[in-house]
Amino acid sequence: MEKQFGFRKTIPIRRQFRKDPTQAEKLFWAQVSNRKFLGLKFIRQHGIGPYIVDFCCRALNLIIEIDGDSHFTKAGIASDLNRTEYLETLGYKIIRYNNDDVLNNIDGVFEDLKIKAQDLLLVSSLKGGETAAN
Repeated sequence: MEKQFGFRKTIPIRRQFRKDPTQAEKLFWAQVSNRKFLGLKFIRQHGIGPYIVDFCCRALNLIIEIDGDSHFTKAGIASDLNRTEYLETLGYKIIRYNNDDVLNNIDGVFEDLKIKAQDLLLVSSLKGGETAAN
């Protein structure tokens, strides 16, 4: 459990986000829940410090963000940059997909994610990390 500042403050928001996901988040979750993707466990709307990430695979220190229109505004881009820098300092790798890609090209999204996740699985196993493949 993360102990950074703000973690507990995000609990009600995370619960609400889990209750009311976007269509893209629903579709993505249907593909990764219950270890359906490469046997990896993903959690959704996970709090890390003061931030809430869409999907997280803790075994790989991997965060998947599904970005809607608000992420492409000047303020959204600046916010995402700060958030990414913070999460990367904790050792996370962030992969971003936009809503349209998830909704209209889910196979392409998962082909891309499979390549990236397998690279992380290889690195993790070389470091002696525990993964679903071990």
